[in-house]
Amino acid sequence: MKAFRIVARRFKTKSGEVDLIARRGDLVLMVEVKARPTLEQAMDAVPPSALKRIEAAGDEWLARQKDHARLSVRYDLIAFLPRRWPVHVTAIHMP
Repeated sequence: MKAFRIVARRFKTKSGEVDLIARRGDLVLMVEVKARPTLEQAMDAVPPSALKRIEAAGDEWLARQKDHARLSVRYDLIAFLPRRWPVHVTAIHMP
């Protein structure tokens, strides 16, 4: 996530939550953060139902931005694994 500016942490709405929202120019990252023993377990910890809640909360954040029409959004995962640097998985699949 180099050169991205974190613009929100734990952004909560009635429909869901986004752990981190980061921005670089017109690109906005909606980031889910998971700490698990393996990368596979971290990715499995974000089922399609959770992705829908993240997307719904992200949509609410985007709607509050004055320049929302020109913003591009990407959904990423940061996995914290034992005895390793965090792993940044870009563009996790949205349902």
